[in-house]
Amino acid sequence: MTRRLLTVMLVALLLPPAAAAAPDFAALDLQPYESPRPAPAFTLPDLDGKKVALADFKGKVVLLFYWATW
Repeated sequence: MTRRLLTVMLVALLLPPAAAAAPDFAALDLQPYESPRPAPAFTLPDLDGKKVALADFKGKVVLLFYWATW
């Protein structure tokens, strides 16, 4: 190899790699994370017609299924 080629290779190895462009987050239209808020208090009838409040299940996992027809 020629001396010039060795110099070019050495300089190429010692130079820091080109920095990648930072992503354009504004163009992605990202929304900031909002931590979960407590559910509002509500009461619904169960299958027997008895009223059940969400507060009755405090500290437990609640899955709410609802059905709607339009």
